[in-house]
Amino acid sequence: MEEIDYKRFTVLVVDDEEDNLDAFRFSFRKTFNLSYANGGVQALDLLDRLDAAVIVSDQRMPKMNGIDFLRKAKERRPDVFAVLLTAYADLAVLAEALNSGSVDRYIQKPWDSKELTAIIRQGIRNFATLRENKRLREQLAQYAGYLEREQRDPIDYGVLAGESAAMRLVAKRVEQVADSSTPVVIESEPGCEQEVVARALHVGSKREERPFVRVTCAAFPGDTLERELFGYRKGSFPQAFDDRAGRAELADTGTLFLEAPPIPSASLQARLLRLVEDGVVERVGSTDSQRVDVRLVLAVNSDLPSAWPEVLPALVSKLDVFPIKIPPLAERREDIVPLAHHYLRKYGRRNARAATQISASAEAMLARAEFPGNARELENVIERAAILARGDEILPEHLAFRAARPSPAPARSDPPKPTPEDAGNQALPARLEEVERRELLAALEKCAGNKAEVARLLGIQRTTLYYRLKRLGIEG
Repeated sequence: MEEIDYKRFTVLVVDDEEDNLDAFRFSFRKTFNLSYANGGVQALDLLDRLDAAVIVSDQRMPKMNGIDFLRKAKERRPDVFAVLLTAYADLAVLAEALNSGSVDRYIQKPWDSKELTAIIRQGIRNFATLRENKRLREQLAQYAGYLEREQRDPIDYGVLAGESAAMRLVAKRVEQVADSSTPVVIESEPGCEQEVVARALHVGSKREERPFVRVTCAAFPGDTLERELFGYRKGSFPQAFDDRAGRAELADTGTLFLEAPPIPSASLQARLLRLVEDGVVERVGSTDSQRVDVRLVLAVNSDLPSAWPEVLPALVSKLDVFPIKIPPLAERREDIVPLAHHYLRKYGRRNARAATQISASAEAMLARAEFPGNARELENVIERAAILARGDEILPEHLAFRAARPSPAPARSDPPKPTPEDAGNQALPARLEEVERRELLAALEKCAGNKAEVARLLGIQRTTLYYRLKRLGIEG
């Protein structure tokens, strides 16, 4: 069990006599983090602002005795450990207080410092255990909801599809670093397989059965990204109506994947540095810190120093220990056809009526095509083709490209000129996507963001809905 730093927790001492408070201060100020209140009324007011782990209260106090005070204190702070100091043995009252849970331990005065030290330490351990259990329950509940949104796809969960020397090198780099806790930066052009590489790092490590938490950073502008990553305390900003765990807490013992993170604010830089250096997080608006074991993976569109200029050098150096670069698809054209078959299998798992094969002529057309959007664009091309194909096989006429058409085959010296009909076909996929995007956004607004209701309204499976929202870049 991890050694507890008892000074991290607050002990509230309540007594109406200043001499007794001074005696407590003299005996325990070097051992515990102490706060004081002169009577029960002042202590209750203090508990609205103070997160006490242990309360040590005298029994005989004017206006409100110790047992009544501790009963009210427990109503406000159920996990606090309550110790009652009493100069007389009123066994009936004490028994009732102990049975009701208002008092956890009592000590008759004059107290012994060694005995009271042991009791306060026990109280702090109990408090720490209750808080940790609460945190784990919260993490489990929120991560269950997170998984409901993410929907792990077995066929695309960390599978590096590709036969080129460049992708074999990426796979080797993943294998070298996967089983460590070292942060990794994935560098590539937009549309490359950044998330797949991040998941491969997770699957190849001892964290495989633990959480993999992805954060699409563009969905959280400004200060919201810091709150999303590190959580917040109730009341820390106008919309903070309750305590909330951050993604870093949800990813405890697992992997936290930051997709295209912007240049972080000074506050976020400090929090990230503390996370990677000490494994410690603090929610926004809180001074309570807690340890987490998180593997941090970042995906950027260039090397990290270029992506994050003027960021703390200590943070950049800590994160940029082991970069992995994914070359664009144009530099590894031998991966195009294997990737196309991979995406067809992936789409076929969700749609039983989809095509299952790619004809040789369609493969040749794909191999000659330009994919400025990299693997993501190739996946979209295959999905459209699988929808358009009426039979089991994708043919050249089912392929529609957003960018320039494929280069002509070398054997053909005089290719036909594109017709207006071809131009219309080229623009059709983009128009269809825009129609689909508008329909999904309208359905989300009608159902107040409830994805289960949206799926029922549109008559599709929830997993299909999640997939299409992700493909179209709709966050909800």
